Amino acid sequence: MTITEFLLFILTAALAGMFLCGANDLATIFVALECLSLCSYLLSGYTKRDVRSNEATMKYLLMGGASSSILVYGLSWLYGLSGGEIELQEIVNGLINTQMYNSPGIWIAVISITVGIGFKLSLVPFHQWTPDVYEGSPTPVVAFLSVTSKVAVSALATRLFDIIFYFSSNEWHLLLEILAILSMISGNFIAFTQTSMKRMLAYSSIGQIGYILIGIINGNSNNGYASMITYMLFYIFMNLGTFACIVLFSLRTGTDNIRDYTGLYTKDPFLALSLASCLLSLGGIPPLAGFFGKLYLFWCGWQAGSYLLVSTGLFMSVISIYYYLKIIKLLITERNREITPHVQNYRLSSSISKNFIELSMIVCLVASVTLGIVMSPIIAIAQETFLF
Repeated sequence: MTITEFLLFILTAALAGMFLCGANDLATIFVALECLSLCSYLLSGYTKRDVRSNEATMKYLLMGGASSSILVYGLSWLYGLSGGEIELQEIVNGLINTQMYNSPGIWIAVISITVGIGFKLSLVPFHQWTPDVYEGSPTPVVAFLSVTSKVAVSALATRLFDIIFYFSSNEWHLLLEILAILSMISGNFIAFTQTSMKRMLAYSSIGQIGYILIGIINGNSNNGYASMITYMLFYIFMNLGTFACIVLFSLRTGTDNIRDYTGLYTKDPFLALSLASCLLSLGGIPPLAGFFGKLYLFWCGWQAGSYLLVSTGLFMSVISIYYYLKIIKLLITERNREITPHVQNYRLSSSISKNFIELSMIVCLVASVTLGIVMSPIIAIAQETFLF
């Protein structure tokens, strides 16, 4: 595969995500979102000779285009109801001046924008594209998209809902609470049945975004946004560390099937330990970073009165530990008769690309294990810097 175009798409998508995190007018939001989306479609189908990659990019393109259309339809209602304003704060002022902040058009805008953002964040029931895209896309692309899209669209969601729709906060809170509960329950339960590591992580990420929504819903009360940013930071390292391990294993064996990891500890103890640590951190096992991130996120949600959301999140976090431990059990199997042919023929190879992947894995491993220890300054920075 050609590398130049690949790097160009990656850098363009990253730049679009940065613009999306700071966009304050509808035109910039749309251009940045579409730039991120188009690069994501191209990246997911980059291995064009792979049938699964072609299927993934086709589903991603069709569903992503539909979600963008619905999102822009909602934004167009805001533009019209506010009297032709495109800046977010001016839209609020325009809605007040035109007395349209309680009109039926606002509910259409809320629902359309929620549906559009739900597709981008892989919220249930708008998640149908996610497992196929995760399985068919190149693994480095999946690792990039799994964190970039969530961070950028979460920042967009906080800006749209908190600035524009503060008139109807109870309504969009209810919508997001329903989507968060559905995502946490469906994502974690369906992850039980998966045989592919990437599909399992796809459904795991659906459950994870359900946890992150707790911070968005309680953003203005009891440090909700700070808890969201803190957990998002931890999630980036946990997820990228897991994908780095999967990339290394797939490069050396050519498979990403969960059962093919059986006995990996006997051949590559460090890779097995790194994968186990990142998975346990995703599950929220103390004293890893994921535990402290979830604890702070759930505590802020509980103080804000989201008892049902937090209770569901706690229960599903315990459930999620089961399928993470199932993988770890396979990793540490030492009986030779249970080791798969892929692990029996496993060879440690050294190359520049693999060395960089190993370095990334080590950085993410250290962060996933130790970031919880320095959580107080991270929370302080998040509280000070999250300003609209």
